[in-house]
Amino acid sequence: MSPGAGSPITKKGILERLDAGEIVIGDGGFVFALEKRGFVKAGPWTPEAAVEHPEAVRQLHREFLRAGSNVLQTFTFYASDDKLENRGNYVAAKISGQKVNEAACDIAKEVAEEGDALVAGGVSQTPSYLSRKSEAEVKTIFRKQLDVFKKKNVDFLIAEYFEHVEEAAWAVETLKESGKPVAATMCIGPEGDMHGVLPGECAVRLVKAGASIVGVNCHFDPDTCLKTVKLMKEGLQAAKLKAHLMSQPLAFHTPDCGKQGFIDLPEFPFALEPRIVTRWDIHKYAREAYNLGIRYIGGCCGFEPYHIRAIAEELAPERGFLPQASEKHGSWGNGLSMHTKPWVRARARKEYWENLLPASGRPYCPSLSKPDGWGVTKGDVELMQQKEATSDDQLKELFKKQTFKSSSAC
Repeated sequence: MSPGAGSPITKKGILERLDAGEIVIGDGGFVFALEKRGFVKAGPWTPEAAVEHPEAVRQLHREFLRAGSNVLQTFTFYASDDKLENRGNYVAAKISGQKVNEAACDIAKEVAEEGDALVAGGVSQTPSYLSRKSEAEVKTIFRKQLDVFKKKNVDFLIAEYFEHVEEAAWAVETLKESGKPVAATMCIGPEGDMHGVLPGECAVRLVKAGASIVGVNCHFDPDTCLKTVKLMKEGLQAAKLKAHLMSQPLAFHTPDCGKQGFIDLPEFPFALEPRIVTRWDIHKYAREAYNLGIRYIGGCCGFEPYHIRAIAEELAPERGFLPQASEKHGSWGNGLSMHTKPWVRARARKEYWENLLPASGRPYCPSLSKPDGWGVTKGDVELMQQKEATSDDQLKELFKKQTFKSSSAC
């Protein structure tokens, strides 16, 4: 009988698991995965697919669970009303934030019952904050999502993908009204948030706001994210504050990124595939994250189920088991021992894959890019929210600015 079948099983909560030193494996990216599958529009990145295509969201949850995830995050990224109705996203706005959030919770809870997984309700940064709306107005937006999470009784809450620690703290303070544990992750690198608040100070502010778990997600690759979490850890230690650490990076290599991460790369969002990390990169990431003291380890944009499986396989000795998705896979490619070609059978070993330097197959492409990096942040005119679709004139002005920036950088 599978977990969840028959009589209800009481699952250990997120803090109970982390306090006991258990490894919690998060899930991977939803907006990028569902956009590639044709269910989400790149640009808004909003999660109306939970209502329009629930079977697609359900299947992706199920794949991450099978790969080893302990936490299924509701597909509520950018599911606030102000984001759903921003810049002519009329279809998403018509569905309504409440319907999206309710559907996302129902789907995640349904799949979580198929295994020993917790459900986390998530909120993210808002167009309202970037448009200089007040603290009260921004918290009202978070509270609308929180009302659904309380109604659906999710296990804990995550404030994720925040570029400004001020807004992240507002989100944590709002989510704490539920009485449930709160995790907070920022999409920042070692340089800190968009207003120059360094990672250590960001972590301190988030814990003081009420977060029990802090870390980073999105915008940067595993190496950069681990450097940032290390700075957060040092900041908490200096302030004599305690919190569990969390990391959910991109599955793209971003060594050339500036302060704002991969959205500044000229390849964003439709040409990032050459930067995708291998499963072996993720084995290394999982081990380094564990050694740093991080116990909530997952992924964000670009992370597919096989990446999550790599985390579970790398940390199987500590966890004591492999996920179901590894039954036919083995570890470190040992399944290749059954291959028909002898030179492929010779690759059935850890040493081969650990030391491989993958080729890109693109002889005329540079190894690094020049990020756009316009440097805009909260309050800049290009970031101001509008319900109307972006006009042709507005696009022309942006094209001109991009051309000028590119020529100036030469």
